Amino acid sequence: MDIKQWEDKNLSHFSYAVLSESEKKVVLIDPARNPQPYYDYAKQHGAQIVAVIETHPHADFVSSHLEIAEVTGAIIYVSKLVHAQYPHQTFDEGDQIAIGKIRLSAINTPGHSPDSISVKLEHEDKIEAIFTGDTLFIGDCGRPDLREGAGNIKATRHDLAKQMYYSLREKLATLPGETKVYPAHGAGTLCGKSLSKAHSSTIAAERKTNWSLQEATEEEFVTNLLTDQPFVPLYFPYDVELNRKGAPAFNQSIKKVNIAGEISNEESAQRLNPALWMIDARKADTYKKGHLPHSINLMEEGKFETWLGSIIKPGEKFYLGGESETQLKNLIARTAAIGYEEQIEAAFVINYGQQHAAEFNLNTFKAQQENYTIIDVRNPSEVKEGKPFSNSLSIPLAEVRERVGEIPTDKPLVVHCAGGYRSAAASSLLQSTLNGKAIVFDLGEAVKAF
Repeated sequence: MDIKQWEDKNLSHFSYAVLSESEKKVVLIDPARNPQPYYDYAKQHGAQIVAVIETHPHADFVSSHLEIAEVTGAIIYVSKLVHAQYPHQTFDEGDQIAIGKIRLSAINTPGHSPDSISVKLEHEDKIEAIFTGDTLFIGDCGRPDLREGAGNIKATRHDLAKQMYYSLREKLATLPGETKVYPAHGAGTLCGKSLSKAHSSTIAAERKTNWSLQEATEEEFVTNLLTDQPFVPLYFPYDVELNRKGAPAFNQSIKKVNIAGEISNEESAQRLNPALWMIDARKADTYKKGHLPHSINLMEEGKFETWLGSIIKPGEKFYLGGESETQLKNLIARTAAIGYEEQIEAAFVINYGQQHAAEFNLNTFKAQQENYTIIDVRNPSEVKEGKPFSNSLSIPLAEVRERVGEIPTDKPLVVHCAGGYRSAAASSLLQSTLNGKAIVFDLGEAVKAF
């Protein structure tokens, strides 16, 4: 038997393959949008993919379960509570998949969602591992507030938090201590709030160190779980439904995206629809020297997918710009990871821009901070830990587009985050939206000096 883990660092997502070496068969758990790594793994071992298990309809990424089933003939297993709209076999408490000496059993573990399951793996009748989806993470548990407006089953965060309390204690913590824990996410995901950077753990280790498994009343647990959860990106409800329906094939879908001619002068820029946002993924320094109107500087480095799906709405068309065709192809694939590839009106290499970011004088700012309106675009949990500027206006990046009207324009604006990525996005968005009503400066990496 072999267990293979893949990590998509951009989305902090873990997916898995369980290989029966004797039977030459593979079962996949929570696969990512691009199925090629799973095909390569099966080919490497001379094995056939026979099953795909979805622990729940994911909110933060798009799964390739339907495509894999159509290509390989594998059966998709998912809880009956999902009411999946693709061919599948229900997989709930008491249901098993047996392959050689391997037995995979479903455990209904509601809490993150009403339809969440965990998958217990036994080899030669010994419990070896538990694939916990978004129920139990390393150091944390799944957030319970994503299904109040998504999926076929709506549930309040309070009710799901109560269900999480019992799923953790009665279903997972009771497993043997040496059972390996394989979650669907690691540190950096928005599906939890305080995950470890570790890729796996054991039930015994989690009993000792995971806050969500410590002794607490139901009421105490619910209060702790609901406190300080991160924001919910706009694309999350959309992805829940897309995963419940099944996404189109990855390669076929990204090949449909039009990589158009280079934008190198005013004539080529004029062919763009001025009503559509241009997501410009070039480095901030390059962007500031010259960019197109109605642009947002969302750099390739960092959580590109998360912020794209937090600023651009599901179904909203946009342009994608980059420094090379190679970069564009990579960004299109990353856009597809959240199911937004069909929203790309066209993609362009950008070597031109008639708009420029205002030059920022750091010394003047340090000496005369009262002459600026300072916008802090970090998340509320970060602001809670301390503000570099006591008089700043806090508007998280995910909310800037909708809250521009709250920002006074009688002074120049200085935008900051924790390191420069989010402030580049927010300052460019504000410059485009305010359209000259106020000068907008990006503090960028200089925030570290404060």
